[in-house]
Amino acid sequence: MIAALSLAIGDLADGRILRIFGRSRILTLLIFAGLGATLGFVLRGFDPCAMALDASCPLGGAASGIGAVLLTALALWFLFPAVAIGVISAYMDRIVAAVEARHYPAMLASARPLGWRRGAMLGLRSSLRVLIYNLVALPFYLLLLVTGVGTALLFVAVNGAAFGRDLGEMAAWRHLADPVARQAWLARTRINRFLMGASVTALFLVPFVNLLAPVLGAAMATHLFHRRKPAAAL
Repeated sequence: MIAALSLAIGDLADGRILRIFGRSRILTLLIFAGLGATLGFVLRGFDPCAMALDASCPLGGAASGIGAVLLTALALWFLFPAVAIGVISAYMDRIVAAVEARHYPAMLASARPLGWRRGAMLGLRSSLRVLIYNLVALPFYLLLLVTGVGTALLFVAVNGAAFGRDLGEMAAWRHLADPVARQAWLARTRINRFLMGASVTALFLVPFVNLLAPVLGAAMATHLFHRRKPAAAL
C-alpha cells in the first residue's frame, strides 16, 4: 500500500500523466462552472418567501448570484468526489497505460483497453455509487458536525470504500476478462483497496491538493493491481 502510494506520487512527474491531469481538472471545473451558471439563471426571480410565508421577496440579480455561488460551493464539497470519479474514468485507460509503460511494459502489451463505452459505463456507475453513498451518509455527516472531526472521518471512510472499489475494478478490468477472476481479486484486496481509497479521499479535504486526488488514485490502483495481481493475470 505504501509502495503503491510512493510509486504513484513519482508518476505525477510523468509528462503524459501531467497532461491528463490538466485536461481532467479543466473538465471538472467546467462542469461546476456550468452548474453555477445554471443555478444563477434558475434562482433569478425565485421567491423563497412565498414558499414558507405569506409574503414576497423575489431574488434579484445580485441575490441570485450570491445564492448560486453558495450553492455551487456546497455542491463542490458534496459532489466533487462523484464528479471526479466520473471524469477520471474517461482518462483511466491513458493513465493506466502510462503507468504500465513506465513500470510494467510486459503487462501493457497484453492489456485490453477499457474503451470509451466501457469507461463511460464504469464511470457512470462509479459516480452514482459515490453519490448514493454520500446521500445515505448525509444525515450522519450533519450529526457528527458537533464532534469537530467526525464528519471528516466518516467522509473519508464512506468515499474510501467507493473509490477503492471503483478504481480497483477499472485497473483490474484491463487484465482480467473473467468476471469471476475480477471479483476474486476484488475480494482478496478489499482491505488494501479501502486503504487506497481512504488515502485518496483524505486528499479531497485539502484545498488544491484535492485536484490531484483522482489521478493519484488511478495510478495507485494500477500499482496495487500489478503488485497483487492474481495468477490469471501473470
